[in-house]
Formats: sequence, structure tokens, C-alpha cells
Amino acid sequence: MKTSARKNVLSKSKWLKTKDILKDPKVRKLVPETRRMNEKLLREMLRRYSMVYIKPEKGTYGKGVMRVEQGNGSYSYQRKEKKRMFDSFSSMYQSIVRNKRKRPYLVQKGIHLLKYKGRRFDIRVMVQRNRKRAWEMTGMIGRVAHPRKIVTNYHSGGKPTAVRTLLKPIVSGENLFKIEKTLSKVGYDAAKALSHTNPELDMVGADIGLDNRLRPWIIELNTNPDPYFFRHLADKSIARKVLSYARALKRIPPAKSKPKRYSNRSLSRNT
Repeated sequence: MKTSARKNVLSKSKWLKTKDILKDPKVRKLVPETRRMNEKLLREMLRRYSMVYIKPEKGTYGKGVMRVEQGNGSYSYQRKEKKRMFDSFSSMYQSIVRNKRKRPYLVQKGIHLLKYKGRRFDIRVMVQRNRKRAWEMTGMIGRVAHPRKIVTNYHSGGKPTAVRTLLKPIVSGENLFKIEKTLSKVGYDAAKALSHTNPELDMVGADIGLDNRLRPWIIELNTNPDPYFFRHLADKSIARKVLSYARALKRIPPAKSKPKRYSNRSLSRNT
């Protein structure tokens, strides 16, 4: 496959990106088990983990993502704000199939994410090529899920929040610094691993979740992340850095030119 064609496919395929980073032993252990979904595999992973997420192999904005759970002889899944309950796996799976239509789906081990004021959150780590074509972590921003939804995406009601705001109720001092450093390294390692088989990549948004033990998990990688998303932060120096790198990579217009489609809608692109 030609480089340009593969880059286009990669940007849309969560499965291809997952397979690529699993080739790196250092990164592999940070990726929740992720497989192409079928009825048998979903049943097996539910038995193993009790809670999983299923999501379209191709898609953005968190559309189509479902949280599936099993416990005490009952089954359930939630999509958007509605949670459906079932007495059997078969009846639940039939309902899932109707909702997902004919789109191929992935099933991923469920991570019980840390919460901020009762709302789940994850962290977008932006990693970009610098002028020497070396990878560099340029910014981090938290994404807090809508109180009634299961995804953290801005387009689905997620709230952009400073990482320290989210972590300070949980850790402080040296431990806070260590977690920030770990998040930075995980994002950097993920981008580097993905670029081993995709050397043309120049920008990666790594969505990283922290579980109750503060262990980081690579939930998803975005190869077309929106650099304007960082303008939501009060610390404008982060957005300035992210945007300056994006301009140098010719991902956005020069500073003197206003983005033609910049609006609240454009802020939500691929976030």
C-alpha cells in the first residue's frame, strides 16, 4: 500500500492503529485487550472482564460507542444516555447488532476510569514532530465526560479541563509530577511506536485513561487530532506551543490567517 493511501486508511481505522502499536513490546502492555468483535468473542471478554467497551472500527466523535456489562445474571449496555437491561446475553447481543447495523466493531477491555466530581475522565496527550522531525510531547488536556454519558469526547458533551485540576484531588506534590511525566512518556512512546510502521506521521493525539491504581492505559490514538482544542485551557502557553508546531507542519494556516472553519464545531473535530 502506498504511503499516502495507508495514511488515509490509518486515520480512519482504529483496528489498524491498534495492530501497529501492539508490535512494540513496551507499548503493548499499556493497551487494553482489543479485538474485532463477534458474538463469541464479546461473550468471552465479558466473562473475563465483566465490563467492556465496543466501538466502530471506523468513526469519530465517540459515535456508536457502547459500554457493555454483565453481572448477577443480567446484562446491559449503554449508548449515549440510554442504558438497556437484558435477562440473557443473546437478547442483548441481538439489540446491539440492530444498533450497530452492519458496521464492523471492536471490543476492548473496559477500564474503570478515574472520576472528577463523579464524572469519568481521560487525558489527551498531544505529540508532534519538531523541526528536527523528532517526536515531542507538546501539550496535555483532560476530557471530562458528560454526567450521563460514557464517552469523554467534546463533541459528545465532554468538558475540556486542565490535567492538574483533575489530578490534584487524587495526588499532590511529587506524585502529581510523576503522573504527569508518565502520561507524557506514554504519549511519546505510543506516537513513536505508531510511526515505526507509519513514518509519514507528524502528529498524534493519544487518549490515555488512568484506572484506580493510577495505571495508564492507551484507549485510542488519533492521527488527525485538532490542535485548536487546546485553546480551551486557561494556560494559553500550551495552545501556543501546540499551534506553532502544527503550523510548522503545515497542518493549519499561518498565524496571520484566520482558520476558515474555526468555530465551536471545528473545536470538536476528532476530539
